[in-house]
Amino acid sequence: MAIDTVERFLAALDPHHREHVQGLPRAEQESLAATWEDELRQDTDLDTLSELSPAAAESEAAARVARRVLDRPYR
Repeated sequence: MAIDTVERFLAALDPHHREHVQGLPRAEQESLAATWEDELRQDTDLDTLSELSPAAAESEAAARVARRVLDRPYR
């Protein structure tokens, strides 16, 4: 996976989750970035938001991934 995808994902995260992801192994960062890209591609609500503000759509998708994957009780 291209480095810029992980960097874009990190930039879209809020500071707390960004710090968490930066502490993960590279393979996990890439996996989360891939999940984020899937969220952007598959959610039609984000398509509409993306037309208005691509950065807002990326941030919303990153927040969804963070809530779903990083905010698990065992993490």
